[in-house]
Amino acid sequence: MPLTPLDIHNKEFSKAFRGYDEDEVNEFLDQIIKDYEALIRQNKDLEEKILQANERLQHFANIEESLSKSIIVAQEAAEELKANAKKEAQLIVKEAEKNADRIINEALIKSRTIALEIEELKKKASIYRTRFRTLLEAQLEMLSEKTWDELEQLEPLEKVEKDKIDV
Repeated sequence: MPLTPLDIHNKEFSKAFRGYDEDEVNEFLDQIIKDYEALIRQNKDLEEKILQANERLQHFANIEESLSKSIIVAQEAAEELKANAKKEAQLIVKEAEKNADRIINEALIKSRTIALEIEELKKKASIYRTRFRTLLEAQLEMLSEKTWDELEQLEPLEKVEKDKIDV
């Protein structure tokens, strides 16, 4: 157990023949007591400072741990956000591809429908032209027949009626 200033103060030495000067020893012991008390106070101050430093160190260690956790959480959130953005981009691309396929298919269907309509119109035009040609040829043939010449030779109806009345 370490000495205390009180132990030093209360220490009594036995007297011996030709011993030390009692006043000098007491003065020296008083000086030791003062120095020892100063060292004890200084030691307590240092222990208190160490305690405070340890508390601050613990505080900063807690802050560091919190920051580390925050960084990890932020990294995880960033990774999750990145993964979600990638998934969303893939969905958008798939949707766009689906829409593009639909639009292309609709265009192809319309194109085929129009091509069929064009073919149908060509057939109808060809049939119309053939029928019209046939009609015109029949009309031309009718005009070139002799019956028209005979009709031109006929007398007008008034003359025939007049002749009938005169008779």
